[in-house]
Amino acid sequence: MSDTLRIEKTAVAWTFTLNRSEKRNALCAELVEALIAGVEAAHVQQVPLLVFRGAGKNLSAGFDFTDYETQSEGDLLLRMVRIETLLQMVASSPSLTLALAHGRNFGAGVDLFAACKLRHCSADATFRMPGLKFGLVLGSRRFRTLVGTAKAISILGEARTFGADEAREIGFVLQVSPENDWPALTQQAAQTATTLEPDVRVSLYSTLEFNNHDADMAALVRSAARPGIKDRIAQYLSA
Repeated sequence: MSDTLRIEKTAVAWTFTLNRSEKRNALCAELVEALIAGVEAAHVQQVPLLVFRGAGKNLSAGFDFTDYETQSEGDLLLRMVRIETLLQMVASSPSLTLALAHGRNFGAGVDLFAACKLRHCSADATFRMPGLKFGLVLGSRRFRTLVGTAKAISILGEARTFGADEAREIGFVLQVSPENDWPALTQQAAQTATTLEPDVRVSLYSTLEFNNHDADMAALVRSAARPGIKDRIAQYLSA
């Protein structure tokens, strides 16, 4: 497994810790592939609970733009497709999924948080999804499903930052808790994940899932494949 990702394994829960604190856990290609492989392995093992958190100062700063100038637009498109692949795996997971966020979180890192069934954050957590600033449609439908159309338009349309209290008020975060409380929240989630028989839990999650994976992937590809994405990223970063 990659050094960019730590996985702690028990019979009941696998905890995925994004481990690029020097880059604020930005999602480089290596980290995304490690997450995909780890989640796939957990599904094969039928792990009841998957936990996602970040080392250092935050959960994730989103897409890693390091050296994007040297990559082709096709390479960038593939990286974004792989991120959406990861998000869909987490969103449709037969396991209970728990995300724990702290610090400043952006873009695809916020989308990873949103893809989880249970979402808790510390009081200092903030969230911003600026992808539409450079024309990228990623995670919008999942966000709308959680917070409603009006709030999604307000937040995504302005690409504005929102904090822990607003996140809880709009239903994006279920609970605002200090990091010292996270072990207890994880234990509680593990108890929830093992209350039902595995096949019943899988059936429940499948029934409750709002699945538009093909449409979401198509929307992402159309937006990322539009010529000039590198120029749009440059303009966004310079601003």
